[in-house]
Amino acid sequence: MDIPTIIILITLFIIFMIFLVFDLFGRNEKYGYLAYPVAVIPVNFYWAMGGDSLFAYIILFLLWIATILRDTIGVYRKKEKEINEILMYLTLAVLIQLIISAIIPVNNPALQNPYTEQFWFFWLPNVHSAIFDPAIATTFRLVATILIFLIIVPLILDIKDEEVPLPIIIIFVVIFIIPFLYLSYVWIPDPAGFWTLTFLFSVILFVILLLITRSGMETK
Repeated sequence: MDIPTIIILITLFIIFMIFLVFDLFGRNEKYGYLAYPVAVIPVNFYWAMGGDSLFAYIILFLLWIATILRDTIGVYRKKEKEINEILMYLTLAVLIQLIISAIIPVNNPALQNPYTEQFWFFWLPNVHSAIFDPAIATTFRLVATILIFLIIVPLILDIKDEEVPLPIIIIFVVIFIIPFLYLSYVWIPDPAGFWTLTFLFSVILFVILLLITRSGMETK
């Protein structure tokens, strides 16, 4: 990268940091949630400039982890952080990232290389490629694992000791099947392996939700 490109990249990261610490400005506005979608901008700029796709996603996941930790603390302290808004903005960010991952490699075919693999229309990092340094691939797996499980933490904090009917718990588990599937694939590419691991993750989440919630009928 040349100097102007590096300056633009640094500026984009600074913009993300502004939204990450937006609450510190004391404006009593909820624009801090925009940190989730804004995080995709510097990361994809880096990738579009020919950066390592796996390293780009590691950075993206770390940015999302930092934002989730900020909001999880907010949920825990009951300081105007809502689980539904966290999940909404994070879901929006993921959808934006998927759309971008389908557009950038089409405009720059050089990015359609062994470092990426195509899922339907989306080009995602090929973590199982022998080209990647095993340490970088392991780092990606660990960061992805931390991200997905941190997403669950605000949910647990929000509904702990609340009255939640069994059908709602099942819906929560079904929602997390897709991220569990991707996480399982990252660790075990074999279809039998990642379906089994996904099933295990789903059952564990189901049991945890049963333990921390109430039906409202316990005293009847």
